[in-house]
Amino acid sequence: MPTYVYAITEAGHPLRLDGIEGVGDPAAELRTVRAEGLSAVVSDAPPHLRAKRRDLAAHQNVQERLLADGAALPMRFGLVGADDDQVAAALEEQRDTYTERLTEVGGCVEYNLKVARDEDDLLRDIVAESAEIQRLNDRTRQDPGAHHDRMALGELVSREVQARQDRTGTDVVARLAPAAERTAVADPTKNHFLNVSFLVRREKAGAFSAAVHEEAGQRGDAYTFTLNGPLPPYSFV
Repeated sequence: MPTYVYAITEAGHPLRLDGIEGVGDPAAELRTVRAEGLSAVVSDAPPHLRAKRRDLAAHQNVQERLLADGAALPMRFGLVGADDDQVAAALEEQRDTYTERLTEVGGCVEYNLKVARDEDDLLRDIVAESAEIQRLNDRTRQDPGAHHDRMALGELVSREVQARQDRTGTDVVARLAPAAERTAVADPTKNHFLNVSFLVRREKAGAFSAAVHEEAGQRGDAYTFTLNGPLPPYSFV
C-alpha cells in the first residue's frame, strides 16, 4: 500500500502522537519508518487524496506536534511513497542531507512575508520622476490616435514598475535578513510584488515580528505588509 509521509526527524525525536490523526476518512493510523539515525512519520495513503480542509489540518497537526518537541523536516501535503520500504530507502540514500537540514532548522520556524504597494501611488511617483513618461503621457492625451506613443508609454511604465518593485523588494529583504537565519524568495503573487520566507530562531520570533512592523511603518500607508507565521519551515527543507 502507498505510504503517506508527514515529516522526517532524528531517530531519538519524541513521538507524542497520541490523539493525533492522520489524513483520510476514516483517519489513517500514524506510524514510523526508521533508518539509521532517522525516522519518518507516516501512515497509509488514502486513495484519491485531495487537499480538503480536514486532511490539510490533519497533515499540519502532525507536523506541529513534532515541531513542538524539536527539529523536524515537514513534508509538503500529498507526498506519497510506493511503500514503507521505498521511504526507508530514501532515508538511507539522503541521510547526510536530511541530517544537515535537521541541524539547520532545529529551533527555527518560518515566517512568510508578502508586500504590496498601492498601484496608483506607484504610478504617480513614476510619472512625477520621469520626463520621458510625462512627455509620452501628454502626447497620448492630446492625440488619442498616437498608437506608437501609447505603446511606447505602456512599455516604459511597465519596465519602470518592475524595476522599482525589484529594488524595493531587494531592499526590504536586505533590511530584514539580519533578524533571520536564512531567506528564501519565491515568485511574486498576483497582488504582491514581494513573496519571501525567513527562517527565524524561535527565541527571536518576537524581535523579527517587531522588525517587520517597523519596516512597514517606515514604508508608509501605500504599502501593505502581510506576515504569516510561525509556520513549519517548508521553504528551507
